[in-house]
Amino acid sequence: MNSFGRLLRISIFGESHGDCVGISIDGCPAGLPLSPEDLMPDLERRKGGIQKGTTPRKEEDYPLFKSGIFNGKTTGFPITILFENKNTRSEDYIKQRSIPRPGHADWVSHQKFGGFEDYRGGGHFSARLTAGIVAAGAIAKMLMPEVKIEALITEIGGEADREKGLQKAIDAKDSVGGIIECRVNGLPVGLGEPYFDSVESVLAHIVFAIPAVRGVEFGTGFAAAKMFGSQHNDAIETTEGKTRTNHAGGVVGGISNGNELVFRLAIKPTSSTPKEQNSLNWDTAQQEDFSIKGRHDLCVALRAPVIVEAVTALVLADFMLLTQKIKRIV
Repeated sequence: MNSFGRLLRISIFGESHGDCVGISIDGCPAGLPLSPEDLMPDLERRKGGIQKGTTPRKEEDYPLFKSGIFNGKTTGFPITILFENKNTRSEDYIKQRSIPRPGHADWVSHQKFGGFEDYRGGGHFSARLTAGIVAAGAIAKMLMPEVKIEALITEIGGEADREKGLQKAIDAKDSVGGIIECRVNGLPVGLGEPYFDSVESVLAHIVFAIPAVRGVEFGTGFAAAKMFGSQHNDAIETTEGKTRTNHAGGVVGGISNGNELVFRLAIKPTSSTPKEQNSLNWDTAQQEDFSIKGRHDLCVALRAPVIVEAVTALVLADFMLLTQKIKRIV
């Protein structure tokens, strides 16, 4: 339920307003030099309160290694990393407990877990848990120095101009979503398996675990449905497999073909919007108007690129271990 991966396997834990959130990473090869400072560049990119449109909540997000590191190098055994929660305001959530927030997991988690769930800040459903995922992804990147992964925002609120898209939300006193594009270069040919363990299948699986993701497409994606087959087919030009075009996005038959891996994600508008809404009060069984209080992102897509890079790195490093492109001892 909270774990992912085969040889490189992660398990997340914690809640948004609990003592900490964290991750356990099993299967990391032994001998990799690793310190908290190696993870900080990506963790800084994930932080809120830094760029316009992100939550004012500021956490140190300093990784505390609890296992799997000895004398500054990985041991080959599970690495456990904790992130303390120090800047919480749980009273914002206690006040609105009677009204499950539309677009959030409040109502379904209450039904599934019988009211025992930690609802503060979204609890275990919170994007706060992506801190650990970003840390694990940074380690996965270190295992593949020849592979370059870059995710960028291409749209905010339907606008290529980020500022213009954010201003639309500010003017409407509402929230907006966005589009993230991820490109990967340096992958070998042959990663992935047909059908259930294809590169797209596994990437899509973990991508949809990122809070707020609503869609994913590879290569030309949905635009392929409007093309002729002769247009969409990528002609092979070299014995290394380089293709003239890349409509497939670097994956054919579920297997990497050595070309650039390209995929895009649709991120929904932040569910916690300041705009007044109407929903059920489960104490009175009546609908009523309300507005969500607290500190939230105007657009969650703003902090998503580094998370997308992290999950991509985890999947690809796992595939590389499975095909022995990465050895168990660095």
